[in-house]
Amino acid sequence: MSADVDWGVDVKRSVTMTVNGTQHTADVEPRLNLVDFLRIDLGLTGTHIGCEHGVCGACTVLLEGEPIRSCLFFAIQADGTTITTIEALAVDDQLHPIQEAFHENHGLQCGFCTPGMVLAALAFLEDNPSPSEREIRVALAGNLCMCTGYVNIVKSVQAAAAALAGKAGT
Repeated sequence: MSADVDWGVDVKRSVTMTVNGTQHTADVEPRLNLVDFLRIDLGLTGTHIGCEHGVCGACTVLLEGEPIRSCLFFAIQADGTTITTIEALAVDDQLHPIQEAFHENHGLQCGFCTPGMVLAALAFLEDNPSPSEREIRVALAGNLCMCTGYVNIVKSVQAAAAALAGKAGT
């Protein structure tokens, strides 16, 4: 093989995406993961990097309202899309009902999995506003937590479902 082969490593592509309601345009390398684009280029560090293999769910964001693993998704694949990260949920220091439910029900300990867990729960509750405990456990099975044992995470999602439905209490 010739040493002067262009492997396209230094070739950048222009992408435009709307992240948390703000449109961003940037030149990115084709191999740049979406999680790195969000954290490094946009400074949105609420999206965590965990296993980098799509197993743990710490990097979960919403792409067009659907949860994805941003460590397995290239930034160029997000061109023309709308992305929601954890930073978009609280408004004017007012926690989103799911965030509030996690806080009130002790659904977090170290907090590393929490952003991905909250976003996965948000997408799930939009599709299933009144889930059973089993449905919650199945829906969040792809988001790993090493601290809580999931009991309070499930309670948090149940409380969030009640709050989003306008019900009092849990």
